[in-house]
Amino acid sequence: MVGTQDGATSPKSVGQVHQVQDPESLSSSSGSDNSASSSNSSSGTGTGTPTVTNSATILITTDHPDAPLPEITLVEALEADNSPPTPRFLQDAGSWKRWKWVPYPVRRSIVAVIRWAHGPATPQRFRIKPLFPSVQYAPILLLEKKFPRLRHRLWLLFFWIAMWIITFALVMRKELDVDEIPGWGRPVSIGCGAAYWDMDNGCGLNGMRCRPFTNSGFAFKCPANCASYEVLNPRAVGDQEVVYRPLIVGGPPATGDDITPVYRGDSYLCGSAVHAGVVSNAHGGCGVVRLIGTRRNFSSSDRNGIESIAFDSYFPLSFTFEEGVECSAKDMRWALLAISVVFSTVLSVLITSPHLFFFPVFAGIYWTVGLATDPANITDVPSLISRELGSFLPAMLAAWVMYDHMGIRRSLSGLTAQFEKTVLWLGGCWVGALTNYTFDFIPIQRLTPHDLAQQPGAPAALTIIIIVLIVIVASQAWFFRQEGRLVRYLKFYTIVGAGLILCVILPDLKLRIHHYILALLLLPGTSMQTRLSLLYQGLLVGLFINGIARWGWDPVLQTAYALQGDAQLGSPLPALAAPVISLGKNISSITFTWGKPPGSVYDGISVLVNDVERFRTYFSNDEFDKNAPSNFTWTREGEEVGRDTEYFRFAWMQGYKSEDYTKAGVWTKEGEWVAMAPGPSRVNKREVGGIDEGRKRLS
Repeated sequence: MVGTQDGATSPKSVGQVHQVQDPESLSSSSGSDNSASSSNSSSGTGTGTPTVTNSATILITTDHPDAPLPEITLVEALEADNSPPTPRFLQDAGSWKRWKWVPYPVRRSIVAVIRWAHGPATPQRFRIKPLFPSVQYAPILLLEKKFPRLRHRLWLLFFWIAMWIITFALVMRKELDVDEIPGWGRPVSIGCGAAYWDMDNGCGLNGMRCRPFTNSGFAFKCPANCASYEVLNPRAVGDQEVVYRPLIVGGPPATGDDITPVYRGDSYLCGSAVHAGVVSNAHGGCGVVRLIGTRRNFSSSDRNGIESIAFDSYFPLSFTFEEGVECSAKDMRWALLAISVVFSTVLSVLITSPHLFFFPVFAGIYWTVGLATDPANITDVPSLISRELGSFLPAMLAAWVMYDHMGIRRSLSGLTAQFEKTVLWLGGCWVGALTNYTFDFIPIQRLTPHDLAQQPGAPAALTIIIIVLIVIVASQAWFFRQEGRLVRYLKFYTIVGAGLILCVILPDLKLRIHHYILALLLLPGTSMQTRLSLLYQGLLVGLFINGIARWGWDPVLQTAYALQGDAQLGSPLPALAAPVISLGKNISSITFTWGKPPGSVYDGISVLVNDVERFRTYFSNDEFDKNAPSNFTWTREGEEVGRDTEYFRFAWMQGYKSEDYTKAGVWTKEGEWVAMAPGPSRVNKREVGGIDEGRKRLS
């Protein structure tokens, strides 16, 4: 029904009309629209019939066959939008104006990757559904049944932790209670790297700093696992270079168990005791060592898991072990480990609160590692406790950061799979904390280019580790995508990567990835509740604990000197003329001369004979040094003629410091000279008479 008929439109039909305007009326201002509306209403109020004041406006009742649908589409708008669709690559061109040089297929791939990285439209948060729920819920239900009040459960937790500490302390005290050995007194605790003789010229000229050479000894106690204590940088033994193996020179021959074992004075004492069968590698033990002065022709043998090194000449200090000594000392690390594993396992099974589980377990494992399974080379227990306490407080602060900001809270919150948590997270944590045992088979000691280049099997092992990490990272990235968090973590690790690159390019500093640094870098990538993430997270937390408890807070950036340790310095080596050899029936001699030092900083020279410093002189322009000898002569007299082969090494001096020594030249017992091979043998002691931790000279 058209609304232009007089008096034929009821109020109801007037209220059900639709108004269609042409484009000109649509483009008019709001003021004219309002005025038209008011004009219509005023004219229609008196007569009840709508009056059309705009010729472009048509009113159609809703019950008319030609009435439009409720949501009307303007015909003019459709006619205006009849152009062909814009291609997709042109639509995207606006956002790539600055990157027009990038080919379109590449841009399309980048956009697709970004959209994929954002994850699904409805992200899902992963939750572990316990296997055999009734079994895994049983400890929780039992605890709530026996102790229904929260206050009682907190007191039970406090009691359990107190029992853990008391039991640990009592067993550790038993380890310290050692009976005296008749005639020798109470055994002295020593580290796995303890030796009578310091490296190279560390004992001074003619070994004066390491006297006495004979008629001395003491009772000692060794920790467990000393067979794995190895030399990490080349160590000269005659013309041999020992590296990545225990420094044990001599011992009983391969045949003949009743022969008294004799070891060279620079051998590791505890390793030698394990080789001789005096102490157990698994449990440690005690014994009595006795100095016996100069010995020669040290034999090689493979005993108790250690292969000793042969040396076919003499050495001024040698030692052996007293037979028939009874000692009850025993390393209790395995008992202490068992105690901590039991107490932490019970906590893991019974506790659902993530923070009440994490922090006591973290602290318990830290002290177990620091005092029992992998302590620092400190034999004095009060000093060891003081050292571990100094690292413990910042370690607990780091534990809170890891828990609250690096994903541990997210992984453990709401987790009721008690036995799965115990096996995966806690078990992985113990495996990481015992890395000196669990990962000892990996031929990588330190992540430095120098170590990776010289250690056999290290490059292949590192390649395998990188492949495994790539697989793990790819799987974790997929889980993060499903949770819609991948982009955030990609941004985080991009910043971390940029920071590491910046550390690498800083001048005069070297990047060192320690145990705890590696754990902190990878830990955020485990912040989800999946079974694999629980395992990875536990391993990384254990690795962090082992790194701090054993090695402390070493900086991530270190100077080249600090990283050098006892490795080669790369300093110039003395250039020697062909030696002058004089052979006689009762006396023979060999004389060495050297060229000028390569710079004024080198004002002296040091000569080792059979790894003992036998000559040192200075040749500065000072009046005090004007009569210094310009050559070195070594003689053999009487029965010494034709008896022993001798080994010579040379190094420049800078004041009281000596630089790299040459490789050994050999003067055979027949009187022939075998020139040294090019290159250094190993670095000397930085300071004459200096003492390294764990290699203190025994008095």
